[in-house]
Amino acid sequence: QVQLVESGGGLVQAGGSLRLSCAASGRTFSAYAMGWFRQAPGKERKFVAAINWSGDSTYYADSVKGRFTISRDNAKNTVYLQMNSLKPEDTAIYYCALNLRLGVTAVQSEYAYWGQGTQVTVSS
Repeated sequence: QVQLVESGGGLVQAGGSLRLSCAASGRTFSAYAMGWFRQAPGKERKFVAAINWSGDSTYYADSVKGRFTISRDNAKNTVYLQMNSLKPEDTAIYYCALNLRLGVTAVQSEYAYWGQGTQVTVSS
């Protein structure tokens, strides 16, 4: 069993920054790829970013490329999402997820474990 707990969400003005964290427990965190997804009100959950087990391969949705950075610290069992130049359309609940593979993927069905989510609200 794996537990994922997100933190770092909040309210920020457009153009601002936030850093989300996702702490993992219950499994060998460093053996698996991780991802971030988001769900805006009334919309489907969508892929944001993914990172492989070692941290040397990342993949981003076009909508966040150049503004968001995913990283991980395997010693701390934590994955991060640094979000810069935030826009009102980034408002969503952000979820981290663990993928029982080594490489990156944007396919939600390949993620086996999910956190409860953290709310990010960007005001205009």
